[in-house]
Amino acid sequence: MAFKDLGAKPILFPMPTYMIGTYNDDDSVDLMMMAWGGVCARDMVALNIGERHKTTANLRRRKAFTLAVPGTDTLAESDYFGIVSANDVPDKFAKTGLHAEKSAKVDAPVITEYPLTFECEVVEFQDQPYGLRVLGKVVSIVADESVLTADGKVDAEKLGAFAFDGDQNGYYAIGSRVGTAWDDGKKYMK
Repeated sequence: MAFKDLGAKPILFPMPTYMIGTYNDDDSVDLMMMAWGGVCARDMVALNIGERHKTTANLRRRKAFTLAVPGTDTLAESDYFGIVSANDVPDKFAKTGLHAEKSAKVDAPVITEYPLTFECEVVEFQDQPYGLRVLGKVVSIVADESVLTADGKVDAEKLGAFAFDGDQNGYYAIGSRVGTAWDDGKKYMK
């Protein structure tokens, strides 16, 4: 193998794509695509976002959010939520034609077209020199039955999720299962 130095840039692949759902002052839905964050403990998620986002103001005010996993069937709508700020386009959610219901557990919307949604309460805002990190406690997870296995677990293939490539600005479908965690490496334990 021949290695080339690419410098220091945030191109770890794959980067997940998540949709942060909050309510605005007028109770309208705000949705923002996020790629910098994810699970940080068994029942905790971390969002790394900028202070200038409308979503950040909503998080500070409402202390709740949903974190949904978009599927490839909603890629264009999801990308739009990452391009356009609710600070500039207050009705951006309505423009997409997606639908929302109020979460039964937290003060935030559940988008019905997204098959997997974490319902979260804000636990802590960590203002760091490099940006804002929001820690959220997962109160509940709701999933559409269409993405579940017969025994009630999320089926990654049915989910149709996609990942973000920050180096080439691409989205890539997450597809078929290629192994079994905590099992495939056991052959080296002999």
